[in-house]
Amino acid sequence: MVKSSKKAGAAQSTSGSLAEQTAHLLNELEAALKDQELWDAHRPAPEKLQSTTPFASDTLDFYQWLQFIMIPTLRQRIEQREALPNKIAVHPMAIEVWRGQLREHKHIILSLKAIDSLLDGHHDRH
Repeated sequence: MVKSSKKAGAAQSTSGSLAEQTAHLLNELEAALKDQELWDAHRPAPEKLQSTTPFASDTLDFYQWLQFIMIPTLRQRIEQREALPNKIAVHPMAIEVWRGQLREHKHIILSLKAIDSLLDGHHDRH
């Protein structure tokens, strides 16, 4: 789950680098989803995107949550120079969702793990 944090302030020296790294990992994640044919051509109905359940698991498949909620939210934060989440743990959910299919989804899971590792606790690193 991605937890929000406040807007980024004047400290841009490391956040630019973090933003670039995050953008790169998001591109890798998108490519991995497309390679596995887990990329929908059409957006789900708006009410499905309004779920308050973690990972929108009551209205979306996990890959749809990645495509329509997580990736766009992080890209928007990067574009608007907002602070990126400091607490993130998405790859454990991917492991749970794809239990028994880990080999087939390895690249997606590794991309998510890289995003988790990059962002988790980054505010504490200076």
